[in-house]
Amino acid sequence: MADDNPLAAPPKARAENAAEPLLPERLARAITLGGPIPLSQFMGAANAHYYGTRDPLGARGDFTTAPEISQMFGELIGLWLADLWDRAGRPAARYVELGPGRGTLAADALRAMAKAGFTPPVDLVENSPMLRAAQAERVPHAEFHLDLVGLPDDAPLLVVANEFFDALPIRQLIATPEGWRERLVACQDTLFLPIAGDRSFDMIIPKPLLQAEPGSVIETSPASVAILRGLAARLMAQGGAALIVDYGYEGPAIGDTLQAVKGHEYANPFDTPGEADLTAHVDFATLREAAEAEGLVVHGPVTQGAFLEALGIGARTEALAAKTPDRAEQLALDRDRLIDPEQMGELFKVIAITAPGWPVPAGFA
Repeated sequence: MADDNPLAAPPKARAENAAEPLLPERLARAITLGGPIPLSQFMGAANAHYYGTRDPLGARGDFTTAPEISQMFGELIGLWLADLWDRAGRPAARYVELGPGRGTLAADALRAMAKAGFTPPVDLVENSPMLRAAQAERVPHAEFHLDLVGLPDDAPLLVVANEFFDALPIRQLIATPEGWRERLVACQDTLFLPIAGDRSFDMIIPKPLLQAEPGSVIETSPASVAILRGLAARLMAQGGAALIVDYGYEGPAIGDTLQAVKGHEYANPFDTPGEADLTAHVDFATLREAAEAEGLVVHGPVTQGAFLEALGIGARTEALAAKTPDRAEQLALDRDRLIDPEQMGELFKVIAITAPGWPVPAGFA
């Protein structure tokens, strides 16, 4: 019932003549009734609404991802997958992508894989109806799934997750003069602001960080760990590999990385929830630990720049420029945006996760 869930929309019987309350109003109602909510709940609700109601990508959207910058990104990942598949003995594997955006990466990767003789069935994990429609146009033969549970279990999985984990909800713990507390979200009317809760979390803070200065923040993402471990269990049972590309760091570390992007500019994460993209940096050390706990082999992280250079982005840029000389300058700019340390090259990291017995992937020697 809606009364049991303050974030739910009112029943149709009571809302025939009234518009559904906006997300800020539903969040404000939940906080008014139950008190401040964890940041993870606020972020989860905001991003669920955001991704479910728009296409956020490109010049008309709020941000641009690597596949939208250049076809070379998806092509090189496709060739990486085809090479791994070939050296694994050419099993009847499936291509899986988590959060496929508009389907641009999948389309480019599948085209490159086909040229290498690999034409796998395609499974896309996506919740947004609008993005599913865009993906279906670019990859019309794809099967869609809401989560990992629905993926077929009949073959090894070759999984790609580009800028997927950064949008999953995080928890934040903040140092106060009284000790470590969880960061919660309070509100006055529909003005949202972060506050420190009352409950102590000192018992789970790493010893080197216990005496951190007040205001210091530690981030965790239980949602990321749960998905990674679910994926790892699949790879252990079925075989295969996963490639994860995202911006982040190797923790544990102190720092508040929560950010909002709207119209290609940074915004206040607590203003107009559901109208901006909320993300946080990914802790690759935590992902590694989660995968290794399930028995998988983890390669990396390496920087996106080093990874793409190892796969031959320089040669691919030259080949495309030779075919289309009028695009040579733009191709070089796109390449630099992907690999330059001052742009995406250093901030974005790449890890590969393989089932036992699978070969070491290219780019991680």
